[in-house]
Amino acid sequence: MLFSSLIFLFVFLPSVILLYYISPRKLRNSVLLIFSLFFYGYGEPKYLIIMLLSIFVNYLMGLFVDKYRNEKKMARFIIFLSVFINLFIIGYYKYTNFIVENINQIFNSSLPLLNIVMPIGISFFTFQGLSYVIDVYRGDGKVQRNPFNVALYISLFPQLIAGPIVRYETVAEQIDDRTENLEGFSYGIERFILGLSKKVLIANNVGFIADEIFKLQTSDLSVILAWIGIISYTAQIYFDFSGYSDMAIGLGHMFGFEFLENFNYPYISRSITEFWRRWHISLSTWFRDYVYIPLGGNRVSKSKFLRNIFVVWFLTGLWHGAAWNFILWGLYYGFILVLEKMFIGKYIEKLKRPFQHIYTMFFVIIGWLLFRSETISYAKDYLMAMFGIGGQGLISSQGIYYLIEYKYLFIIAIIASIPVYPAIQKRLDKMSDSWIKVLIIDYVKPFFIIALFLLCIMYLINSTFNPFIYFRF
Repeated sequence: MLFSSLIFLFVFLPSVILLYYISPRKLRNSVLLIFSLFFYGYGEPKYLIIMLLSIFVNYLMGLFVDKYRNEKKMARFIIFLSVFINLFIIGYYKYTNFIVENINQIFNSSLPLLNIVMPIGISFFTFQGLSYVIDVYRGDGKVQRNPFNVALYISLFPQLIAGPIVRYETVAEQIDDRTENLEGFSYGIERFILGLSKKVLIANNVGFIADEIFKLQTSDLSVILAWIGIISYTAQIYFDFSGYSDMAIGLGHMFGFEFLENFNYPYISRSITEFWRRWHISLSTWFRDYVYIPLGGNRVSKSKFLRNIFVVWFLTGLWHGAAWNFILWGLYYGFILVLEKMFIGKYIEKLKRPFQHIYTMFFVIIGWLLFRSETISYAKDYLMAMFGIGGQGLISSQGIYYLIEYKYLFIIAIIASIPVYPAIQKRLDKMSDSWIKVLIIDYVKPFFIIALFLLCIMYLINSTFNPFIYFRF
């Protein structure tokens, strides 16, 4: 089990910041590496061995692919070997029992399941290891002769557990040479607190509603209660994951790193294509650049283009979990994206904005139902309840209770899911240095950030353990 939130906030983080900034510049990477390895190995030291193995393998593969980059056959063999080893590691821990279960079901056999526990964050650090070797091969980042620099890239604690997936080319130069300053550190604190607020104040609370409703039998759901449940989960997964990404980006700025954005207000999208340009950007661009484009992208025949789309989205679903609902969720999006690109996209563009938004959010919500449901049959029954089939009718007292009791929470979630805060910030940046701008920037904004932080601490003290959804990926 990882640090509790309060230990992280008041013991681990202050310690690493203090030691980092009092250390000579040449030792700062070492400080970050030691704390990152300690952070990962704190709960289950045995899983640290898996990550160290990943670091060692990718360090060697990087050296070899750089040495033989001009010998195409050898370089491609090294890339193949790197991909095979990395996928074998993630495949063993994440998919072995899934494969065994399906073999037993198909062949009516009784092969025993293995006692395998998946290391936290294995999908993220495995993909970063692959990114390092591939980017070195492509010349998008220079090879690291120092193994500790490779270890730092793969294990850096801000984004180690739940992303974003930091591409090597993004931080290759920053590992060797980066600038820390008060402005970046201050922005990092602000971004971290905003992310923490998303998680603690919104995601945890709407997550409680979603969990309570999804515990019910679908036959006990009214239409309004079913919709409240899935909309709550739609809010939970966004604020949970984007909150963690904000915290990771903020922590990166505290130490001079600039990670790319992972979310760009996806729930304002007007098509599914746009949604996936805004949601989990690091994962979608990873699959685009390392799978989709190498397969030929859209510059191939129609049949191969369709193959490429469905391969990418099959893998996207499988990456999220070893279960058929995740695979179906991935293929579901692949099917919709194909429809938009080849048939209905031009018609969607002609719709008025509110209808484009309704269209997008409807299919996103259905997608989250597939994602959240433990079985496909449960997803089917829940979907039927959402439309009044097999449930408890249109309205129920329980549904009305959730609407009344949590109405302000839902309003806050809606406001926070649209770019209100950036719009205010942009407006302030355009203002002249009037007393109003000084008042807001120097007094109102710091007070707001501090108030959010104190409110988060109050919630953390009074709440039970509530891990991030994406820890299990």
